[in-house]
Amino acid sequence: MNEPVVYDQAEGIVTLTLNRAELRNPITDADMVDALVEALQRMHRDASVRVGILTGAGTAFSSGGNLRQMGAAAMQRPPVETRREYDIGVQRIPRAFQALDVPVIAAVNGPAIGAGCDLACMCDIRVAARSARFAESFVKVGLVPGDGGAWLLQRAVGYSKACELAFTGDVLSAEDALACGLVSKVVSDSELMAAARELAARIAANPPHVVRLTKRLMLHSQENGLESVLQLASTMQSLAHATKDHVEAVQAILGKRKPRFTGS
Repeated sequence: MNEPVVYDQAEGIVTLTLNRAELRNPITDADMVDALVEALQRMHRDASVRVGILTGAGTAFSSGGNLRQMGAAAMQRPPVETRREYDIGVQRIPRAFQALDVPVIAAVNGPAIGAGCDLACMCDIRVAARSARFAESFVKVGLVPGDGGAWLLQRAVGYSKACELAFTGDVLSAEDALACGLVSKVVSDSELMAAARELAARIAANPPHVVRLTKRLMLHSQENGLESVLQLASTMQSLAHATKDHVEAVQAILGKRKPRFTGS
């Protein structure tokens, strides 16, 4: 069987491709969880990585859970063991995203259903192909969002819209997703990866240390009050002021030239 996640790096941009096209890229299988978490940790450790793109092989971004395996397995074990399986299984993915300082763009190339929708929400920015579809569809299979979707989705679209999607399981088109803020851009299927790479290149052109600090500050701001954010911002700013890239940025602006950032 093919490797679950393909890791491709070029010029500071890592493209992660969920590589189970024949199954529509479910993310709940143990080998997929391991591979995706390992890839995110690898990006975090590698200082040369400036931005990531996450997409799916084939015609789907991710179908979410492997329902055949999930249903059969859950019926054969006590609830306490199922709870533990979530903890050491699919829930490791949102934890790995929260620990990652590298910005990640979801290039949603087709259906993102259930946990697949939540996976897109784990990314910082979402760009959708016109064929993309989104559904917080756990209720349709008699389940709750077990992978953090209740936390993730409302931060992307707001509480009211998240409740509507979670309570109904309705499917959103790419245009509907754009209208409610779930994605920031919709492009033709043929232009998706080019659009994601162009956005990634614009991010990668900035000072890498500062981009990572900014992502951490944005994540911190989701869960903390203004005073806590101000304190962390001033600490991060003191680090940013001390970088050579900050000096280079100022000199480039004053000299009316393009900056050359080295990550120092």
